[in-house]
Amino acid sequence: MNKVYIGLGSNLNNPVEQLEGALNALSNLPEIKELTFSNFYSSKPVGPQDQPNFVNAVALFSTTLTPIALLDTLQSIEQAHNRIRERHWGPRTLDLDILLFNDETLSLPRLTVPHPHMLERGFVIQPLADITPGMLLSNDKTVEEHLHCLNTTDLVCL
Repeated sequence: MNKVYIGLGSNLNNPVEQLEGALNALSNLPEIKELTFSNFYSSKPVGPQDQPNFVNAVALFSTTLTPIALLDTLQSIEQAHNRIRERHWGPRTLDLDILLFNDETLSLPRLTVPHPHMLERGFVIQPLADITPGMLLSNDKTVEEHLHCLNTTDLVCL
Protein backbone atom coordinates (compact mmCIF):
# COMPACT_ATOMS: atom_id res chain seq x y z
CA MET A 1 0.00 0.00 0.00
CA ASN A 2 1.10 3.51 -0.80
CA LYS A 3 0.86 6.27 1.83
CA VAL A 4 -0.46 9.47 0.27
CA TYR A 5 -1.18 13.02 1.41
CA ILE A 6 -3.40 15.22 -0.73
CA GLY A 7 -4.39 18.86 -0.45
CA LEU A 8 -8.04 19.81 -0.94
CA GLY A 9 -9.26 23.30 -1.76
CA SER A 10 -12.42 25.06 -2.93
CA ASN A 11 -13.74 28.61 -3.11
CA LEU A 12 -16.94 28.21 -5.17
CA ASN A 13 -20.40 26.67 -4.74
CA ASN A 14 -20.31 26.08 -0.97
CA PRO A 15 -16.64 25.14 -0.46
CA VAL A 16 -17.20 23.15 2.75
CA GLU A 17 -19.71 20.93 0.94
CA GLN A 18 -17.27 20.57 -1.99
CA LEU A 19 -14.54 19.28 0.35
CA GLU A 20 -16.95 17.01 2.21
CA GLY A 21 -18.15 15.62 -1.12
CA ALA A 22 -14.58 14.95 -2.26
CA LEU A 23 -13.74 13.19 1.01
CA ASN A 24 -16.89 11.11 0.68
CA ALA A 25 -15.97 10.17 -2.91
CA LEU A 26 -12.49 9.15 -1.80
CA SER A 27 -13.81 7.09 1.12
CA ASN A 28 -16.07 5.15 -1.26
CA LEU A 29 -13.22 4.05 -3.54
CA PRO A 30 -12.14 0.44 -2.96
CA GLU A 31 -8.49 1.37 -3.69
CA ILE A 32 -8.42 3.83 -0.77
CA LYS A 33 -8.15 2.74 2.85
CA GLU A 34 -7.58 4.39 6.23
CA LEU A 35 -8.73 7.85 5.12
CA THR A 36 -8.20 10.58 7.68
CA PHE A 37 -8.27 14.33 7.24
CA SER A 38 -7.46 17.60 8.92
CA ASN A 39 -9.67 20.39 10.10
CA PHE A 40 -10.96 22.73 7.40
CA TYR A 41 -9.32 26.16 7.16
CA SER A 42 -10.34 29.36 5.44
CA SER A 43 -7.52 31.26 3.71
CA LYS A 44 -6.95 34.07 1.27
CA PRO A 45 -6.37 32.95 -2.33
CA VAL A 46 -2.90 32.55 -3.80
CA GLY A 47 -2.57 34.64 -6.93
CA PRO A 48 -5.48 36.81 -8.07
CA GLN A 49 -7.24 38.39 -5.09
CA ASP A 50 -10.49 39.13 -6.97
CA GLN A 51 -12.03 35.87 -5.82
CA PRO A 52 -13.53 34.42 -2.63
CA ASN A 53 -11.41 32.97 0.16
CA PHE A 54 -10.62 29.26 -0.04
CA VAL A 55 -11.47 26.41 2.26
CA ASN A 56 -8.54 24.00 2.52
CA ALA A 57 -7.74 20.69 4.16
CA VAL A 58 -5.27 17.81 3.89
CA ALA A 59 -6.17 14.13 3.71
CA LEU A 60 -4.02 11.08 4.39
CA PHE A 61 -4.82 7.61 3.12
CA SER A 62 -3.36 4.35 1.88
CA THR A 63 -3.94 3.26 -1.68
CA THR A 64 -2.98 0.59 -4.16
CA LEU A 65 -3.13 3.16 -6.98
CA THR A 66 0.01 4.29 -8.78
CA PRO A 67 0.76 8.04 -8.74
CA ILE A 68 -0.66 8.64 -12.23
CA ALA A 69 -3.71 6.44 -11.61
CA LEU A 70 -4.34 8.43 -8.41
CA LEU A 71 -3.92 11.71 -10.30
CA ASP A 72 -6.49 10.53 -12.85
CA THR A 73 -8.85 9.53 -10.04
CA LEU A 74 -8.49 12.90 -8.31
CA GLN A 75 -9.08 14.75 -11.58
CA SER A 76 -12.22 12.70 -12.21
CA ILE A 77 -13.50 13.71 -8.75
CA GLU A 78 -12.73 17.35 -9.61
CA GLN A 79 -14.69 16.97 -12.86
CA ALA A 80 -17.63 15.44 -10.99
CA HIS A 81 -17.62 18.67 -8.96
CA ASN A 82 -17.72 20.75 -12.17
CA ARG A 83 -14.10 21.90 -11.99
CA ILE A 84 -13.36 24.43 -14.73
CA ARG A 85 -9.80 25.65 -15.35
CA GLU A 86 -10.29 29.23 -16.55
CA ARG A 87 -7.08 30.85 -15.25
CA HIS A 88 -4.00 29.90 -13.28
CA TRP A 89 -4.70 30.10 -9.52
CA GLY A 90 -8.24 31.21 -10.30
CA PRO A 91 -11.44 30.29 -8.50
CA ARG A 92 -12.52 26.65 -8.51
CA THR A 93 -15.17 24.37 -7.16
CA LEU A 94 -12.58 21.75 -6.20
CA ASP A 95 -8.83 21.34 -6.35
CA LEU A 96 -7.19 18.05 -5.32
CA ASP A 97 -3.39 17.96 -5.32
CA ILE A 98 -1.05 15.09 -4.49
CA LEU A 99 1.31 16.53 -1.89
CA LEU A 100 3.33 13.44 -0.95
CA PHE A 101 3.37 9.90 -2.31
CA ASN A 102 5.28 7.62 0.08
CA ASP A 103 8.76 9.13 0.30
CA GLU A 104 9.03 9.33 -3.48
CA THR A 105 10.30 12.21 -5.56
CA LEU A 106 8.58 12.34 -8.95
CA SER A 107 9.10 14.71 -11.83
CA LEU A 108 6.70 13.62 -14.55
CA PRO A 109 5.04 15.70 -17.28
CA ARG A 110 1.72 15.68 -15.38
CA LEU A 111 2.88 15.33 -11.78
CA THR A 112 5.59 16.63 -9.48
CA VAL A 113 5.91 15.13 -5.99
CA PRO A 114 6.49 16.45 -3.40
CA HIS A 115 4.14 19.24 -4.46
CA PRO A 116 6.50 22.06 -5.52
CA HIS A 117 4.83 24.80 -3.44
CA MET A 118 3.69 22.94 -0.34
CA LEU A 119 6.40 24.28 1.97
CA GLU A 120 5.41 27.88 1.14
CA ARG A 121 1.73 27.48 1.94
CA GLY A 122 0.36 27.75 5.45
CA PHE A 123 -2.97 26.39 4.17
CA VAL A 124 -1.12 23.13 3.44
CA ILE A 125 1.28 22.99 6.39
CA GLN A 126 -1.29 23.85 9.09
CA PRO A 127 -3.70 21.06 8.05
CA LEU A 128 -0.74 18.71 7.64
CA ALA A 129 0.22 19.55 11.24
CA ASP A 130 -3.27 18.46 12.33
CA ILE A 131 -2.55 14.97 10.99
CA THR A 132 1.22 14.38 11.39
CA PRO A 133 2.99 17.20 13.25
CA GLY A 134 6.16 15.14 13.74
CA MET A 135 6.62 14.10 10.10
CA LEU A 136 9.99 15.17 8.68
CA LEU A 137 9.75 17.40 5.60
CA SER A 138 12.23 17.77 2.74
CA ASN A 139 13.80 20.80 4.49
CA ASP A 140 14.78 18.56 7.46
CA LYS A 141 12.22 20.21 9.75
CA THR A 142 9.18 18.54 11.19
CA VAL A 143 5.81 19.80 10.01
CA GLU A 144 5.31 21.48 13.39
CA GLU A 145 8.75 23.15 13.27
CA HIS A 146 8.15 24.37 9.71
CA LEU A 147 4.72 25.71 10.67
CA HIS A 148 6.41 28.17 13.03
CA CYS A 149 8.39 29.56 10.06
CA LEU A 150 5.25 30.42 8.08
CA ASN A 151 2.81 33.28 8.37
CA THR A 152 -0.50 31.60 9.12
CA THR A 153 -2.30 34.62 10.57
CA ASP A 154 -4.78 34.63 7.67
CA LEU A 155 -5.91 31.04 8.37
CA VAL A 156 -9.17 30.50 10.22
CA CYS A 157 -10.11 27.03 11.44
CA LEU A 158 -13.72 26.29 10.45
